[in-house]
Amino acid sequence: MRIIAISGLGADKRVFDYLKLNAQIIVIDWINPERNEKIENYAKRLIEKNELNKNDCILGVSFGGLVAVEISKQLKSEFTILISSAQINDDLRFVFRFLGKLKLVNLLPKYLLNPPRFIAQWIFGAENKDLLFKILDDTDMNFAKWAIKELVLWKNKERLSNCLKINGEKDKLMPNRNDLNAIIIKNGAHFMIVDKSNEISELINSYLHTR
Repeated sequence: MRIIAISGLGADKRVFDYLKLNAQIIVIDWINPERNEKIENYAKRLIEKNELNKNDCILGVSFGGLVAVEISKQLKSEFTILISSAQINDDLRFVFRFLGKLKLVNLLPKYLLNPPRFIAQWIFGAENKDLLFKILDDTDMNFAKWAIKELVLWKNKERLSNCLKINGEKDKLMPNRNDLNAIIIKNGAHFMIVDKSNEISELINSYLHTR
């Protein structure tokens, strides 16, 4: 089985280096979004570019989890894994959905999407702050602005039939809100794919072993 891994907003494919999985993991690169492109069409283009199929396990982190959901819906994937992410729009924090209703994201200057490092460390709860800062330094602000717009406007109401959802107990960005089946990592924050990589790897390996 291939695990197709989709990262978050930044150029953070490096976070997958910390996972120790009993399966082949393929990290796919982001592609540039087209003008006013919706997340559903973006997911479709990723499927086509990377020749994904329903037998692939789709793994998404943070915003990449939203894209993973849209890919899994189109492929009718047998396995989906979400880390520090959401499965439906009601899983998102109220402030994100409120911003979507106000449609103010287009008015945000790009520099607000790249906060001071001490604030970023607090938001992400990162123990490995050096890696977090490198990821933030490499973030494409044009892509980040598009991604945040799609996040706050995301309308998905469909839960996946076979999904492992892992959230952190102390995640400030995407805490678990409504999913009773989600697995909660004690003291896990939004950057837990790195900081709690051993625990997350064990959960994923166990999930795949029983499938």
